[in-house]
Amino acid sequence: MAILILGNASDAHAAHMQHSLDQAGIPVFYWDTQLFPTQTKLSWQPDTQHGCLNLAGAPPLDLHAIQAVFWRNFTGAAVPSFEDTAQYSIAFRDAMSALRSLIQACPAHWVNPWQAYEFHQTKPLQLAKAKQLGVRIPATLISNDPEQITAFVNSHDKVIFKPVFGGAHTQLVTPTHVEPERLRLSLRLAPVTVQEYIPGTNVRSYVIGDAVYAAEIRSTALDFREDGKAQLMPLTVPPVIHQQCLAITQAFWLKWTAIDWRVTPAGEYVFLEANPSPMFLHFEHQTGFPITQALIKQLLQPLNHS
Repeated sequence: MAILILGNASDAHAAHMQHSLDQAGIPVFYWDTQLFPTQTKLSWQPDTQHGCLNLAGAPPLDLHAIQAVFWRNFTGAAVPSFEDTAQYSIAFRDAMSALRSLIQACPAHWVNPWQAYEFHQTKPLQLAKAKQLGVRIPATLISNDPEQITAFVNSHDKVIFKPVFGGAHTQLVTPTHVEPERLRLSLRLAPVTVQEYIPGTNVRSYVIGDAVYAAEIRSTALDFREDGKAQLMPLTVPPVIHQQCLAITQAFWLKWTAIDWRVTPAGEYVFLEANPSPMFLHFEHQTGFPITQALIKQLLQPLNHS
């Protein structure tokens, strides 16, 4: 039996997990999808459910011999470019379809599964689902309508904005941002997420199985990811938030996650996001929480229960 890491050694977290699994005597391989279809070969038969993965520099792996997959990052296929754009488009779609199919057909224990990855691509639905669970979320608008954006901004004392999909840091909305012509031109390119600013502090809670590890992130930056001097202070979340952490993890099809909260001066937790592949090394080093060991335990869960 083997464990795959979806990613490669250039990522510090993937390399850390590979080293930790090696130290535990567990066979582990990288599955870097950027090497497909040029260097990696895959085969799958829907009628028999038999499949095989030939990774670069590794022996062929029967899909049923893969015990678990640690999802660090999915970079998609890397089809060599060629002049015929129509044929390139067909080749790329074929490669991606094969990858997506194999990922969902592989019977391994996925940490995290495809459904969680797909759900994370629709962050507005994350917020709606959390609200359905009884979790407080900020007032939020996703729109490319200048009138709707302006009305939302004017109805709140302080507003932030960020991409709908992600990939950029949070910023405060200023009068310059909502200048009519600038807003009109910007929103013709892409919609945006605007959200009421929640005063208070940041808390990140890692959920792995039934365990919740949380810390307050002390930072003066609007987006703590920009602050290299942010302090992490371990804390125990209230019982109701502990239960909400578990409920969010289950509802989002996650086996593990990092949930970001904003805690108001009155102590109320406001949900911001649940990440299906969060960075954790700095958090682990600063707090001493056993994130790595909990992840390995989660990956080995099917074997331990067999």
